Amino acid sequence: MVLLCSANSWAQQTDSIHISLKNRSKKISRIPEIKANIQPYRPLYMSIGGAGMFNTYSSASKGNTVAAAKDKLLTIVKIYPNPVEDQLNVILSIGKDNVQTTIKIIDLLGNEVVTLLNERLNAGEQTKTFTMPSRVNPGIYFLRVMAGPESQVKRISVL
Repeated sequence: MVLLCSANSWAQQTDSIHISLKNRSKKISRIPEIKANIQPYRPLYMSIGGAGMFNTYSSASKGNTVAAAKDKLLTIVKIYPNPVEDQLNVILSIGKDNVQTTIKIIDLLGNEVVTLLNERLNAGEQTKTFTMPSRVNPGIYFLRVMAGPESQVKRISVL
């Protein structure tokens, strides 16, 4: 048996790819540019009744924030212990006398589970202690504190 091969099939062909080593004129920066007017994050540190806390975020000057803190009707100072087993302590500060105050436990879907407090409170720092009802199952809940038109929500874990 005879194999016939063409001479061109064994010949090596030249490459048709050209590589250019020219310097690129445009430099690419690896640092992204933010083209928005975003205020930097600065937590506002307040002291009420000697207890320090971080409760609001502000980019205003300190002279304006002190006046804004005095105008607030409701400030939650502390919720402890968190996670909660059988007893919950809430320290809150009320700005005016005789303010209708409501404290509710709300589940993750926004449904009201139980109302812990619904009464009028006097101005000043108040400490309230609640025993957890048996119908509150272990899980993550929100504690909504409403004083007049203002409200604040904090997350609590129930064991």
